[in-house]
Amino acid sequence: MTKPDYKTVASRREALQLLGCGTLAAFMMPSLLAFRTDSIMKRKIPGTTELLPVVGLGTWQTFDVGSDAEMRKQLTDVLLEMKRLGGAMIDSSPMYGRSEGVVGELTEKAGIKEAFFYATKVWIEGEEAGIRQMNESMFRMGKIPIDLMQIHNLVDWKTHVKTLRAWKSEEKIRYWGFTHYTERSHKTLETLVRQQNPDFVQFNYSMAERNAEKRLLDTCRDMGVGVIINRPYGGGSLFKTVKGKELPEWCAELDINSWGQYFLKYILSHEAVNVVIPGTSKVKHVIDNMGAGYGRIPDQSERKKMLDYFIKL
Repeated sequence: MTKPDYKTVASRREALQLLGCGTLAAFMMPSLLAFRTDSIMKRKIPGTTELLPVVGLGTWQTFDVGSDAEMRKQLTDVLLEMKRLGGAMIDSSPMYGRSEGVVGELTEKAGIKEAFFYATKVWIEGEEAGIRQMNESMFRMGKIPIDLMQIHNLVDWKTHVKTLRAWKSEEKIRYWGFTHYTERSHKTLETLVRQQNPDFVQFNYSMAERNAEKRLLDTCRDMGVGVIINRPYGGGSLFKTVKGKELPEWCAELDINSWGQYFLKYILSHEAVNVVIPGTSKVKHVIDNMGAGYGRIPDQSERKKMLDYFIKL
């Protein structure tokens, strides 16, 4: 069978619609539906020359699959599509069950381990316990030095900061940072960004949760701290809001072909954001998510237009 020329595919939206069709999906590999010929957008990690693709992958719940062979095959396909479309950051945590180990095993088995930027976390109290946990995480993910080690939900951060600073100087880790997932943490994160000078800070931000726009995003930009965004779909609430609704026609001008890309491109239109990490275990969703890193990024007037339209829904 001769492969079609995917440069002639009419639109990414049509491709995803085809994927949703049971008959066609049974005969088409998801990888054949991504047709972009340009490269995914990348942004510099502040203070460095290193470029990082703007869309990554979260693993909470989605990669905690144990030894389930069918799910492992599906997740391998997710990782292969992510690599092919240019994504790099994979974010995990010891809090996420067996996700770290699954990431490490699948990337090793598929021969793609070196394609990714590995981020995980420390989530325990105590210096020695933290050291043990971080070493175990790096072993499970199969990446030493780990690219990014983060203090998960600020648990015992004063203790772990000392370890992470030392480990960075010893080149046991490349970068370190803080994470949280609630708006009530933003004030504390802002203070830590100013006082502790981390490499990255990870927090929640979406069209449903815009508190970070008040101060935190600007503070990170001004202080030269990298930003990773979790909960980009507001825990799924955004899709409930737009269920059954069509995208406005002007989205085509912004290379937006799905509501998922609408939500992600709004986030990426803020210059402080380095990477957004939507989680998924489905190939069609990782293809769609990665698509948000291609084409145009909305400017400030377009960003406002997107928000105004969404608020009226």
